[in-house]
Amino acid sequence: QVQLVESGGGLVQAGGSLRLSCAPSGRTFDCKVMGWFRQAPGKEREFVAAIDWSGVSTYYADSVKGRFTISRDNTKNTVFLQMNSLKPEDTAVYYCAADYHKYYDRSYYTGEVYYAYWGQGTQVTVSS
Repeated sequence: QVQLVESGGGLVQAGGSLRLSCAPSGRTFDCKVMGWFRQAPGKEREFVAAIDWSGVSTYYADSVKGRFTISRDNTKNTVFLQMNSLKPEDTAVYYCAADYHKYYDRSYYTGEVYYAYWGQGTQVTVSS
């Protein structure tokens, strides 16, 4: 059973930064596509950012573009989400997701259904 484990969440003031990390535990696999989604209270889960297997192609939601940066370390099968200039509206549970397929179209990266593996989530709270 593949599990993804997130870390790095917490409480931060508006304008601050946090760095989330995610890596598989248990049975490891070749994570071709890795991404981050988030779910705020009372809202549906939404796409945040994703990265392809090479680390060259990255995708972002408009709401985080220019503030968040996704990256990966393939030697450790780990994905990171650097979050700067945080806003209270970024408060949510952040979920890491991964899949073993190679996708070439943005729609696959932003859609939840295209990710086979998910983490349990890590809480990010931004105070005003």
